[in-house]
Amino acid sequence: MANHSGKPDSLLALSLLAILVGMLSGLVSSLFRLALEHADRWRDAFIGWAHGSPNLGFVLVVATVSAATALAAWLVRRLSPQASGSGIPHVETVLNRKLPPAPFRLLPVKFVGGWLAIGGGLALGREGPSIQMGAAISTLLARVFRRNATDSQALLAAGAGAGLATAFNAPIAGALFVLEELVRRFDTRIAIAALGASAGAIGIARLFIGNAPDFHVAPIAYPGFGIAGFDLVLGVVAGFAGMAYNRAILGALAANDRLDRLPVELRAGMIGAAVGMLAWFAPRLVGGGESLTQAAIDGTEALGALALVFLLRFGLGAVSYAAKTPGGLFAPMLVLGAQVGVLFGAVCRFGSFDLGAPPAAFAIVGMAAFFSAVVRAPVTGIVLITEMTGSFTQLLPMLCACFAAMAVPTFFGNPPIYDSLRERMLSNP
Repeated sequence: MANHSGKPDSLLALSLLAILVGMLSGLVSSLFRLALEHADRWRDAFIGWAHGSPNLGFVLVVATVSAATALAAWLVRRLSPQASGSGIPHVETVLNRKLPPAPFRLLPVKFVGGWLAIGGGLALGREGPSIQMGAAISTLLARVFRRNATDSQALLAAGAGAGLATAFNAPIAGALFVLEELVRRFDTRIAIAALGASAGAIGIARLFIGNAPDFHVAPIAYPGFGIAGFDLVLGVVAGFAGMAYNRAILGALAANDRLDRLPVELRAGMIGAAVGMLAWFAPRLVGGGESLTQAAIDGTEALGALALVFLLRFGLGAVSYAAKTPGGLFAPMLVLGAQVGVLFGAVCRFGSFDLGAPPAAFAIVGMAAFFSAVVRAPVTGIVLITEMTGSFTQLLPMLCACFAAMAVPTFFGNPPIYDSLRERMLSNP
Protein backbone atom coordinates (compact mmCIF):
# COMPACT_ATOMS: atom_id res chain seq x y z
CA MET A 1 0.00 0.00 0.00
CA ALA A 2 1.15 3.55 -0.71
CA ASN A 3 2.04 5.69 2.24
CA HIS A 4 -0.68 8.37 2.60
CA SER A 5 0.52 9.92 5.85
CA GLY A 6 1.91 13.39 6.34
CA LYS A 7 5.49 12.05 6.38
CA PRO A 8 8.10 13.37 3.93
CA ASP A 9 7.84 10.35 1.64
CA SER A 10 4.10 10.93 1.30
CA LEU A 11 4.65 14.60 0.51
CA LEU A 12 7.32 13.66 -2.01
CA ALA A 13 4.91 11.27 -3.73
CA LEU A 14 2.23 13.97 -3.86
CA SER A 15 4.69 16.49 -5.27
CA LEU A 16 5.91 14.14 -8.00
CA LEU A 17 2.35 13.20 -8.91
CA ALA A 18 1.40 16.88 -9.04
CA ILE A 19 4.18 17.56 -11.54
CA LEU A 20 3.03 14.59 -13.63
CA VAL A 21 -0.58 15.80 -13.46
CA GLY A 22 0.59 19.22 -14.58
CA MET A 23 2.62 17.88 -17.48
CA LEU A 24 -0.28 15.79 -18.79
CA SER A 25 -2.74 18.65 -18.26
CA GLY A 26 -0.36 21.00 -20.03
CA LEU A 27 -0.10 18.62 -22.97
CA VAL A 28 -3.86 18.15 -23.35
CA SER A 29 -4.69 21.81 -22.79
CA SER A 30 -2.00 22.92 -25.23
CA LEU A 31 -3.40 20.63 -27.91
CA PHE A 32 -6.86 21.98 -27.17
CA ARG A 33 -5.61 25.55 -27.47
CA LEU A 34 -3.86 24.81 -30.78
CA ALA A 35 -6.97 23.03 -32.08
CA LEU A 36 -9.05 26.13 -31.30
CA GLU A 37 -6.56 28.38 -33.06
CA HIS A 38 -6.84 26.20 -36.16
CA ALA A 39 -10.63 26.20 -35.84
CA ASP A 40 -10.66 30.02 -35.77
CA ARG A 41 -8.63 30.16 -38.97
CA TRP A 42 -10.78 27.52 -40.66
CA ARG A 43 -13.98 29.34 -39.63
CA ASP A 44 -12.73 32.65 -41.01
CA ALA A 45 -11.59 31.01 -44.24
CA PHE A 46 -14.91 29.19 -44.59
CA ILE A 47 -16.91 32.40 -44.11
CA GLY A 48 -14.69 34.21 -46.60
CA TRP A 49 -15.21 31.44 -49.15
CA ALA A 50 -18.97 31.36 -48.50
CA HIS A 51 -19.27 35.08 -49.30
CA GLY A 52 -18.48 34.14 -52.89
CA SER A 53 -22.05 32.77 -53.15
CA PRO A 54 -24.04 35.07 -50.84
CA ASN A 55 -27.36 33.22 -50.70
CA LEU A 56 -26.07 29.68 -50.51
CA GLY A 57 -23.08 30.79 -48.46
CA PHE A 58 -25.27 32.40 -45.80
CA VAL A 59 -27.27 29.19 -45.42
CA LEU A 60 -24.11 27.09 -45.23
CA VAL A 61 -22.51 29.25 -42.55
CA VAL A 62 -25.64 29.36 -40.39
CA ALA A 63 -26.28 25.63 -40.81
CA THR A 64 -22.66 24.70 -40.05
CA VAL A 65 -22.45 26.71 -36.83
CA SER A 66 -25.88 25.45 -35.78
CA ALA A 67 -24.92 21.83 -36.45
CA ALA A 68 -21.60 22.17 -34.59
CA THR A 69 -23.35 23.64 -31.55
CA ALA A 70 -26.09 21.02 -31.60
CA LEU A 71 -23.52 18.21 -31.88
CA ALA A 72 -21.58 19.61 -28.92
CA ALA A 73 -24.77 19.70 -26.85
CA TRP A 74 -25.61 16.13 -27.92
CA LEU A 75 -22.19 14.86 -26.83
CA VAL A 76 -22.70 16.45 -23.42
CA ARG A 77 -26.21 15.09 -22.93
CA ARG A 78 -25.44 11.63 -24.26
CA LEU A 79 -22.00 10.94 -22.81
CA SER A 80 -21.11 13.34 -19.98
CA PRO A 81 -23.65 15.82 -18.57
CA GLN A 82 -20.96 17.10 -16.18
CA ALA A 83 -19.13 18.56 -19.21
CA SER A 84 -21.76 21.26 -19.69
CA GLY A 85 -20.67 24.87 -19.37
CA SER A 86 -17.49 26.05 -17.72
CA GLY A 87 -16.85 23.03 -15.52
CA ILE A 88 -15.52 25.16 -12.68
CA PRO A 89 -18.73 24.84 -10.61
CA HIS A 90 -18.55 21.06 -11.02
CA VAL A 91 -14.89 20.97 -9.93
CA GLU A 92 -15.72 23.10 -6.87
CA THR A 93 -18.64 20.83 -5.98
CA VAL A 94 -16.42 17.75 -6.18
CA LEU A 95 -13.82 19.46 -4.00
CA ASN A 96 -16.58 20.19 -1.48
CA ARG A 97 -17.45 16.46 -1.58
CA LYS A 98 -21.03 17.13 -2.65
CA LEU A 99 -20.64 15.21 -5.92
CA PRO A 100 -18.34 12.38 -7.02
CA PRO A 101 -15.69 13.05 -9.66
CA ALA A 102 -16.89 12.74 -13.23
CA PRO A 103 -15.96 9.64 -15.25
CA PHE A 104 -12.85 9.96 -17.39
CA ARG A 105 -14.94 10.08 -20.57
CA LEU A 106 -15.61 13.71 -19.63
CA LEU A 107 -12.17 14.56 -21.03
CA PRO A 108 -12.83 13.65 -24.70
CA VAL A 109 -16.34 15.11 -24.48
CA LYS A 110 -14.96 18.37 -23.11
CA PHE A 111 -12.21 18.47 -25.73
CA VAL A 112 -14.35 17.67 -28.77
CA GLY A 113 -17.45 19.49 -27.54
CA GLY A 114 -15.46 22.59 -26.62
CA TRP A 115 -13.71 22.52 -29.99
CA LEU A 116 -17.04 22.33 -31.81
CA ALA A 117 -18.75 25.04 -29.75
CA ILE A 118 -15.93 27.58 -29.41
CA GLY A 119 -14.47 26.78 -32.82
CA GLY A 120 -17.95 27.16 -34.28
CA GLY A 121 -18.13 30.71 -32.96
CA LEU A 122 -19.82 30.68 -29.55
CA ALA A 123 -18.47 33.41 -27.24
CA LEU A 124 -16.94 31.00 -24.74
CA GLY A 125 -13.46 30.61 -23.27
CA ARG A 126 -10.91 27.82 -23.62
CA GLU A 127 -10.04 27.95 -19.91
CA GLY A 128 -13.20 26.21 -18.67
CA PRO A 129 -12.60 23.02 -20.67
CA SER A 130 -8.88 23.18 -19.83
CA ILE A 131 -9.61 23.39 -16.10
CA GLN A 132 -12.06 20.51 -16.12
CA MET A 133 -9.85 18.34 -18.33
CA GLY A 134 -6.97 18.93 -15.92
CA ALA A 135 -9.23 17.83 -13.07
CA ALA A 136 -10.21 14.68 -14.99
CA ILE A 137 -6.56 13.78 -15.56
CA SER A 138 -5.75 14.25 -11.88
CA THR A 139 -8.69 12.06 -10.84
CA LEU A 140 -7.46 9.24 -13.07
CA LEU A 141 -3.87 9.43 -11.79
CA ALA A 142 -5.00 9.59 -8.17
CA ARG A 143 -6.88 6.33 -8.70
CA VAL A 144 -4.03 4.67 -10.60
CA PHE A 145 -1.55 5.55 -7.84
CA ARG A 146 -4.05 4.75 -5.07
CA ARG A 147 -3.88 8.07 -3.29
CA ASN A 148 -6.11 8.69 -0.29
CA ALA A 149 -9.04 11.11 -0.29
CA THR A 150 -7.00 14.08 0.96
CA ASP A 151 -4.27 13.72 -1.66
CA SER A 152 -6.87 13.03 -4.35
CA GLN A 153 -8.55 16.33 -3.52
CA ALA A 154 -5.20 18.14 -3.62
CA LEU A 155 -4.38 16.63 -7.00
CA LEU A 156 -7.84 17.45 -8.33
CA ALA A 157 -7.42 21.12 -7.43
CA ALA A 158 -3.86 21.16 -8.76
CA GLY A 159 -4.90 19.63 -12.08
CA ALA A 160 -7.60 22.25 -12.48
CA GLY A 161 -5.10 25.02 -11.78
CA ALA A 162 -2.70 23.52 -14.31
CA GLY A 163 -5.45 23.73 -16.93
CA LEU A 164 -5.92 27.44 -16.26
CA ALA A 165 -2.18 28.01 -16.29
CA THR A 166 -1.93 26.46 -19.75
CA ALA A 167 -5.03 28.14 -21.15
CA PHE A 168 -3.59 31.61 -20.55
CA ASN A 169 0.15 30.91 -20.25
CA ALA A 170 -0.14 32.14 -16.66
CA PRO A 171 1.40 29.67 -14.18
CA ILE A 172 1.22 31.82 -11.04
CA ALA A 173 -2.43 32.69 -11.68
CA GLY A 174 -3.16 28.99 -12.14
CA ALA A 175 -1.79 28.17 -8.69
CA LEU A 176 -3.48 31.17 -7.06
CA PHE A 177 -6.80 30.25 -8.63
CA VAL A 178 -6.66 26.94 -6.77
CA LEU A 179 -6.26 28.61 -3.39
CA GLU A 180 -8.44 31.69 -3.88
CA GLU A 181 -11.37 30.26 -5.82
CA LEU A 182 -11.40 26.46 -5.81
CA VAL A 183 -10.58 25.64 -2.19
CA ARG A 184 -10.77 29.18 -0.67
CA ARG A 185 -8.20 28.51 2.01
CA PHE A 186 -4.46 28.13 2.32
CA ASP A 187 -3.53 24.50 2.69
CA THR A 188 0.17 23.65 2.54
CA ARG A 189 -0.21 20.35 0.70
CA ILE A 190 -2.66 21.82 -1.80
CA ALA A 191 -0.38 24.82 -2.33
CA ILE A 192 2.61 22.53 -3.00
CA ALA A 193 0.55 20.42 -5.40
CA ALA A 194 -0.82 23.49 -7.18
CA LEU A 195 2.61 25.05 -7.65
CA GLY A 196 4.09 21.77 -8.87
CA ALA A 197 1.25 21.15 -11.30
CA SER A 198 1.36 24.67 -12.73
CA ALA A 199 5.13 24.43 -13.17
CA GLY A 200 4.81 21.05 -14.89
CA ALA A 201 2.02 22.32 -17.12
CA ILE A 202 3.90 25.41 -18.27
CA GLY A 203 7.07 23.40 -18.80
CA ILE A 204 5.22 21.30 -21.38
CA ALA A 205 2.86 23.98 -22.70
CA ARG A 206 5.58 26.41 -23.68
CA LEU A 207 7.00 23.80 -26.03
CA PHE A 208 3.76 24.28 -28.00
CA ILE A 209 2.62 27.86 -27.35
CA GLY A 210 5.90 29.66 -26.67
CA ASN A 211 6.98 31.95 -23.85
CA ALA A 212 5.39 35.25 -24.89
CA PRO A 213 2.39 36.64 -22.98
CA ASP A 214 -0.97 36.16 -24.64
CA PHE A 215 -1.38 39.88 -25.31
CA HIS A 216 1.18 42.29 -26.68
CA VAL A 217 1.37 45.50 -24.67
CA ALA A 218 3.79 48.33 -25.34
CA PRO A 219 5.67 49.55 -22.24
CA ILE A 220 3.48 51.70 -19.97
CA ALA A 221 4.90 54.24 -17.53
CA TYR A 222 4.14 53.92 -13.83
CA PRO A 223 1.01 55.97 -13.02
CA GLY A 224 1.00 58.95 -10.71
CA PHE A 225 -0.88 58.89 -7.42
CA GLY A 226 -3.47 61.33 -8.78
CA ILE A 227 -4.97 58.62 -10.97
CA ALA A 228 -6.04 56.51 -7.97
CA GLY A 229 -9.42 58.25 -7.67
CA PHE A 230 -10.22 57.52 -11.30
CA ASP A 231 -9.23 53.89 -10.81
CA LEU A 232 -11.71 53.65 -7.96
CA VAL A 233 -14.44 55.07 -10.19
CA LEU A 234 -13.49 52.60 -12.94
CA GLY A 235 -13.80 49.85 -10.35
CA VAL A 236 -17.30 51.03 -9.44
CA VAL A 237 -18.30 51.04 -13.11
CA ALA A 238 -16.84 47.56 -13.57
CA GLY A 239 -18.64 46.41 -10.42
CA PHE A 240 -22.04 47.41 -11.79
CA ALA A 241 -21.19 45.96 -15.21
CA GLY A 242 -20.13 42.69 -13.56
CA MET A 243 -23.39 42.50 -11.62
CA ALA A 244 -25.33 43.01 -14.85
CA TYR A 245 -23.28 40.31 -16.60
CA ASN A 246 -23.89 37.80 -13.82
CA ARG A 247 -27.60 38.45 -14.04
CA ALA A 248 -27.52 38.19 -17.83
CA ILE A 249 -25.88 34.76 -17.68
CA LEU A 250 -28.32 33.44 -15.11
CA GLY A 251 -31.23 35.00 -16.99
CA ALA A 252 -30.18 33.36 -20.25
CA LEU A 253 -29.91 29.98 -18.51
CA ALA A 254 -33.36 30.45 -16.94
CA ALA A 255 -34.84 31.37 -20.32
CA ASN A 256 -33.32 28.25 -21.85
CA ASP A 257 -34.79 26.15 -19.04
CA ARG A 258 -38.25 27.47 -19.83
CA LEU A 259 -37.90 25.86 -23.26
CA ASP A 260 -37.21 22.46 -21.72
CA ARG A 261 -39.95 20.85 -23.81
CA LEU A 262 -37.62 21.24 -26.76
CA PRO A 263 -34.65 18.87 -27.03
CA VAL A 264 -31.44 20.40 -25.71
CA GLU A 265 -29.82 19.84 -29.11
CA LEU A 266 -32.54 21.89 -30.82
CA ARG A 267 -32.14 24.72 -28.32
CA ALA A 268 -28.37 24.69 -28.78
CA GLY A 269 -28.80 24.58 -32.54
CA MET A 270 -31.02 27.67 -32.41
CA ILE A 271 -28.35 29.54 -30.49
CA GLY A 272 -25.75 28.30 -32.94
CA ALA A 273 -27.86 29.55 -35.85
CA ALA A 274 -28.03 33.02 -34.29
CA VAL A 275 -24.25 32.99 -33.80
CA GLY A 276 -23.84 31.86 -37.40
CA MET A 277 -25.88 34.84 -38.60
CA LEU A 278 -23.67 37.20 -36.64
CA ALA A 279 -20.58 35.42 -37.95
CA TRP A 280 -21.75 35.99 -41.52
CA PHE A 281 -21.98 39.75 -41.07
CA ALA A 282 -19.20 40.27 -38.50
CA PRO A 283 -16.92 37.21 -38.21
CA ARG A 284 -14.47 38.96 -35.88
CA LEU A 285 -17.16 39.32 -33.19
CA VAL A 286 -17.66 35.59 -32.61
CA GLY A 287 -15.49 33.02 -30.86
CA GLY A 288 -13.39 33.43 -27.74
CA GLY A 289 -12.61 37.06 -28.56
CA GLU A 290 -8.84 37.27 -28.05
CA SER A 291 -8.46 39.52 -31.10
CA LEU A 292 -11.10 41.88 -29.68
CA THR A 293 -9.21 42.12 -26.41
CA GLN A 294 -5.99 42.87 -28.27
CA ALA A 295 -7.77 45.53 -30.34
CA ALA A 296 -9.00 47.21 -27.14
CA ILE A 297 -5.49 47.14 -25.71
CA ASP A 298 -4.09 48.65 -28.91
CA GLY A 299 -6.76 51.36 -28.94
CA THR A 300 -7.43 50.78 -32.65
CA GLU A 301 -11.22 50.57 -32.40
CA ALA A 302 -13.38 53.66 -32.99
CA LEU A 303 -15.26 54.48 -29.80
CA GLY A 304 -18.72 54.19 -31.34
CA ALA A 305 -17.85 50.80 -32.78
CA LEU A 306 -16.27 49.75 -29.48
CA ALA A 307 -19.47 50.56 -27.58
CA LEU A 308 -21.54 48.58 -30.09
CA VAL A 309 -19.16 45.62 -29.92
CA PHE A 310 -19.35 45.70 -26.13
CA LEU A 311 -23.15 45.48 -26.19
CA LEU A 312 -23.13 42.68 -28.77
CA ARG A 313 -20.49 40.66 -26.92
CA PHE A 314 -22.28 41.24 -23.61
CA GLY A 315 -25.42 39.57 -24.95
CA LEU A 316 -23.56 37.00 -27.02
CA GLY A 317 -21.56 35.76 -24.02
CA ALA A 318 -24.68 35.15 -21.94
CA VAL A 319 -26.59 33.49 -24.79
CA SER A 320 -23.60 31.32 -25.74
CA TYR A 321 -23.27 30.02 -22.18
CA ALA A 322 -26.97 29.12 -22.17
CA ALA A 323 -26.34 26.63 -25.00
CA LYS A 324 -24.97 24.26 -22.32
CA THR A 325 -22.04 23.18 -24.44
CA PRO A 326 -18.49 23.01 -23.05
CA GLY A 327 -16.94 26.46 -22.73
CA GLY A 328 -15.70 28.89 -20.12
CA LEU A 329 -16.40 32.44 -19.00
CA PHE A 330 -12.93 33.91 -18.46
CA ALA A 331 -12.02 34.82 -22.05
CA PRO A 332 -15.37 36.55 -22.77
CA MET A 333 -14.97 38.43 -19.48
CA LEU A 334 -11.56 39.70 -20.54
CA VAL A 335 -13.06 41.09 -23.75
CA LEU A 336 -15.75 42.98 -21.86
CA GLY A 337 -13.39 44.17 -19.13
CA ALA A 338 -10.89 45.57 -21.63
CA GLN A 339 -13.68 47.39 -23.46
CA VAL A 340 -15.12 48.80 -20.23
CA GLY A 341 -11.69 50.16 -19.34
CA VAL A 342 -11.05 51.75 -22.74
CA LEU A 343 -14.54 53.30 -22.86
CA PHE A 344 -14.03 54.71 -19.35
CA GLY A 345 -10.71 56.22 -20.39
CA ALA A 346 -12.39 57.82 -23.41
CA VAL A 347 -15.10 59.34 -21.22
CA CYS A 348 -12.41 60.81 -18.97
CA ARG A 349 -10.69 62.39 -21.95
CA PHE A 350 -13.95 63.83 -23.25
CA GLY A 351 -14.49 65.28 -19.79
CA SER A 352 -11.18 67.13 -20.09
CA PHE A 353 -9.44 64.81 -17.63
CA ASP A 354 -6.16 64.05 -19.34
CA LEU A 355 -4.77 61.27 -17.19
CA GLY A 356 -1.77 60.69 -19.41
CA ALA A 357 -2.52 56.97 -19.68
CA PRO A 358 -2.80 55.09 -22.99
CA PRO A 359 -5.82 52.88 -23.81
CA ALA A 360 -3.78 49.81 -22.86
CA ALA A 361 -3.54 51.00 -19.25
CA PHE A 362 -7.31 51.38 -18.97
CA ALA A 363 -7.85 48.04 -20.73
CA ILE A 364 -5.57 46.22 -18.29
CA VAL A 365 -7.22 47.76 -15.24
CA GLY A 366 -10.68 47.16 -16.69
CA MET A 367 -9.96 43.47 -17.28
CA ALA A 368 -8.84 42.92 -13.69
CA ALA A 369 -11.75 44.92 -12.25
CA PHE A 370 -14.43 43.23 -14.35
CA PHE A 371 -12.99 39.80 -13.53
CA SER A 372 -13.06 40.67 -9.82
CA ALA A 373 -16.64 41.89 -10.04
CA VAL A 374 -17.87 38.70 -11.72
CA VAL A 375 -15.73 36.02 -10.03
CA ARG A 376 -14.70 37.76 -6.76
CA ALA A 377 -11.16 36.43 -6.98
CA PRO A 378 -9.19 39.71 -7.18
CA VAL A 379 -5.70 38.35 -6.50
CA THR A 380 -6.11 35.77 -9.23
CA GLY A 381 -7.46 38.45 -11.54
CA ILE A 382 -4.61 40.87 -10.92
CA VAL A 383 -1.92 38.22 -11.37
CA LEU A 384 -3.68 36.67 -14.38
CA ILE A 385 -3.88 39.99 -16.23
CA THR A 386 -0.30 40.85 -15.30
CA GLU A 387 0.97 37.53 -16.67
CA MET A 388 -1.17 37.74 -19.81
CA THR A 389 0.01 41.27 -20.65
CA GLY A 390 3.53 41.22 -19.27
CA SER A 391 2.84 44.64 -17.75
CA PHE A 392 3.83 45.17 -14.12
CA THR A 393 3.33 48.92 -13.95
CA GLN A 394 -0.44 48.80 -13.43
CA LEU A 395 -0.48 46.85 -10.16
CA LEU A 396 -1.53 49.81 -8.02
CA PRO A 397 -4.32 50.91 -10.40
CA MET A 398 -5.56 47.31 -10.57
CA LEU A 399 -5.53 47.08 -6.79
CA CYS A 400 -7.64 50.24 -6.44
CA ALA A 401 -10.08 49.23 -9.15
CA CYS A 402 -10.47 45.66 -7.90
CA PHE A 403 -11.18 46.94 -4.40
CA ALA A 404 -14.12 48.99 -5.70
CA ALA A 405 -15.23 46.28 -8.14
CA MET A 406 -15.42 43.79 -5.27
CA ALA A 407 -17.19 46.19 -2.93
CA VAL A 408 -20.06 47.14 -5.27
CA PRO A 409 -21.60 43.69 -5.93
CA THR A 410 -20.89 42.61 -2.35
CA PHE A 411 -22.75 45.64 -1.02
CA PHE A 412 -25.73 44.89 -3.26
CA GLY A 413 -25.77 41.19 -2.37
CA ASN A 414 -24.91 39.95 -5.84
CA PRO A 415 -23.14 36.58 -5.41
CA PRO A 416 -20.07 35.51 -7.42
CA ILE A 417 -21.02 33.85 -10.68
CA TYR A 418 -19.54 30.45 -9.83
CA ASP A 419 -21.40 30.36 -6.51
CA SER A 420 -24.64 30.97 -8.40
CA LEU A 421 -23.83 28.38 -11.05
CA ARG A 422 -22.85 25.83 -8.41
CA GLU A 423 -26.11 26.30 -6.50
CA ARG A 424 -28.01 26.09 -9.76
CA MET A 425 -26.27 22.86 -10.69
CA LEU A 426 -27.05 21.25 -7.32
CA SER A 427 -30.70 22.31 -7.47
CA ASN A 428 -31.08 21.01 -11.06
CA PRO A 429 -29.15 17.74 -11.11
